[in-house]
Amino acid sequence: MFKLPRSSWEDYDAKLISKGGGIFSRKSKSIELSPEIQKLLGVRKQSMTPNELIKQILKSKVDLLWNGGIGTYVKAEKETHSDVGDRANDALRVNGNELGARIVGEGGNLGMTQMARIEYAMSGGRVNTDFIDNVGGVDCSDNEVNIKILLNGLVAAGDLTYKQRNELLERMEDEVGEIVLDDAYQQSESISVTAEQQVALLKEQIRFIHYLEKEGKLDRQLEYLPDDETLSERQLHGKGLTRPEIAVLVAYGKMVLKEQLVIEQITQDPHFGKLLPDYFPKELQRNYSAAMENHPLRGEIIATSLANQMSNIMGFNFVTRMQDETGASVGDIAAAYAIAHEVFDFGHTFEELRELDNKLPAQVQYALMFRCRRMLRRATRWILRNPMKGKGIEDQVAFYKPAVKNLEENLEKYLVPSEIKEHEDQAEEYTTLGVPKAIADKIARLTSFYAGLDLAQVCDQMDKPFEVVARLYFVLGDTLSLHWFLKQITNQPVENHWQALARASFREDLDWQQRMLTAHILEGMEKGESAELGLETWMVEHAVSLGRWESIVAEFKVGTAHEFAKFSVALRELTLLNLN
Repeated sequence: MFKLPRSSWEDYDAKLISKGGGIFSRKSKSIELSPEIQKLLGVRKQSMTPNELIKQILKSKVDLLWNGGIGTYVKAEKETHSDVGDRANDALRVNGNELGARIVGEGGNLGMTQMARIEYAMSGGRVNTDFIDNVGGVDCSDNEVNIKILLNGLVAAGDLTYKQRNELLERMEDEVGEIVLDDAYQQSESISVTAEQQVALLKEQIRFIHYLEKEGKLDRQLEYLPDDETLSERQLHGKGLTRPEIAVLVAYGKMVLKEQLVIEQITQDPHFGKLLPDYFPKELQRNYSAAMENHPLRGEIIATSLANQMSNIMGFNFVTRMQDETGASVGDIAAAYAIAHEVFDFGHTFEELRELDNKLPAQVQYALMFRCRRMLRRATRWILRNPMKGKGIEDQVAFYKPAVKNLEENLEKYLVPSEIKEHEDQAEEYTTLGVPKAIADKIARLTSFYAGLDLAQVCDQMDKPFEVVARLYFVLGDTLSLHWFLKQITNQPVENHWQALARASFREDLDWQQRMLTAHILEGMEKGESAELGLETWMVEHAVSLGRWESIVAEFKVGTAHEFAKFSVALRELTLLNLN
């Protein structure tokens, strides 16, 4: 049909349609319903008008409803047909809570109103927005324009003929399509990972909305985002933002972040400069990478690529959350994120998780991805709190990565038996859900790999063998119940933004205390002395101070509910222990 000079649905080969189906004109007065159609739609009528039939199709219990046409077919119950502004389809339009499909995909624009999407999602349906489902077309246009700008520059310089340029564009068509699909995939993945957390992320999402409003970037009413009162009511009922609402915030988050990243700290950094050739198809990378440096939109391409990567992996409010917690600039946050991403090789980990599509439940994938997201956020915050002045991204990656790599290869040599078993039990939980053992082991051990940041600094500071430092660090953490205490901090519920900041601060403080204690003990150890013996000697010398700490820990272990003040007092005791 596509190759015909002019065509209509009458040209479609009816033999390809399932038994009982057909092609029907919307101009018909009525349409006879075959037994197969009656069964599919769950009706007994022998015939229907075209509008009645379309309306019934919209209500049908199906897996997927795909809208690829023109017109708005679904509104919210609170909206009138005049609110929609599409009079031609008033007679067949349904409400979002009447849709029978489990999933709606929008190949056309505005097949549903935004309020209808939200209503449908609140009723249990899965839907994004038209600009998310249609992102391939827009992304393809962006790639095409930027590629043509590069090639036109080569043609103008005499490095390519116009004919060669066109042949090159044609050869790259399939690869550009793959690039676009990969971008769209990762964006939808990010929405799913966020949506799976439901109400757990609502407080920080509300704070992000307030940030956008304060900056004059968002009109909440225009985008049909709920007011604070509605969001508070949802929170009471255990409901978070819907996918269509998250999609809107993803778009705004990327737009704002991209603008913030067009700064020399980002666009002139050699590490982020690698994003420029990666943006283009491989043939251009091979032959014209030098010319890319002169691209008029070089900085914007780098900033856009980085904004997409950070938002897709970390969620739309990652940067603003880091600013709240650390006060760092956007450029410093991006650099710290890049260091953590490389040190822990999260790019490879996420690819491994994506390869599990359709091999295990999506909810399991999302849970594992969120765990990686949380770990990467924690590592980013650590790097922001412990800056290496005068060191670039590549230097810092080279500094920290060997320590993390050593832990990945030798962790069981350093951990105490109870912590080894804890990791094994957690990995086994994942493997019973279908996660490959290698991936399950890696993700179950992320919290221990995180210690590599501390260990790298202690080894450098004390000039001691990594094996001794790592063993002492983990044995100390177990013996003084520091690792147990960290779990209590992490599991402490928060009711507001300030309590969330306090909890993050407690975690950071405990990390610092363990690092300082490790260095303090190493300082008094004899050359060749084992970690266990060095710790034992130190504990005897500090028995009085340790008694106070152990008393506090014992009190924590008695109950399950703790006030924030208790954590503050306990951490002060650790500080005194470090000073003695």
